[in-house]
Amino acid sequence: MQEEFDETEKEAMEPLDDEGHSFKDSISGMGQRIIGEVERIGGILTADPLTEAEGEFNVEVGELREETEEDLEASEPPNKREDR
Repeated sequence: MQEEFDETEKEAMEPLDDEGHSFKDSISGMGQRIIGEVERIGGILTADPLTEAEGEFNVEVGELREETEEDLEASEPPNKREDR
């Protein structure tokens, strides 16, 4: 018999890296960019400007997410800063 888990239980079972980030967190920006590109191409192929624009938006959001994740990973937590 297969057990079904709700989303909270699934997230709790995801492996974490040394800093406590799950794999899902680390690829969220890239995934959003991929989805955006697929939507954008779909909008071009179907001549649907709304879908194309939505795809472009998702690509940009994915890029911003990746940049933000990189900045957060590069910054030190406030309790570990040496300037205090």
